[in-house]
Amino acid sequence: MTALPNAARSAARLAAVQALYQMEIAGASTADVLADFAAGKLPRETEASLAETEGDIDLFKLVVEKAVDRQTTLDRAIARSLSQGWKLERLDAVARAILRAGATELENRADTPVAVIIDEYVEIAKAFFGGPEPAFINAALDACARDLRG
Repeated sequence: MTALPNAARSAARLAAVQALYQMEIAGASTADVLADFAAGKLPRETEASLAETEGDIDLFKLVVEKAVDRQTTLDRAIARSLSQGWKLERLDAVARAILRAGATELENRADTPVAVIIDEYVEIAKAFFGGPEPAFINAALDACARDLRG
């Protein structure tokens, strides 16, 4: 079997980050971003086609819907993971979207190892940031994992 399922999950994660960003910045609704994903408009910057990502519409929907439904709880967990003096609102909107998506998956996908989830979102961070942000994302999600998974 090929790595297609992993590629489809990676594409769904990237799309979820993009969707959460779009929802925060442009005010898009959950229904809007779900329709964009189904229409093949998300994710960008990936070679995965809609056929490859169809298998992970469930992962995409889970991350987006739960991130919205549980945003207050997830934001508290993320805030607790930040270094003293840092506030979630001070972070770049892309970093917030990555952290929210990662925290959502950590909370809701106990069947996926913590290291896999963290690595996937660190790789997404590397695609957007060239500085210390990926290491920051790694540390914050690691702390969130201890908080959300016990």
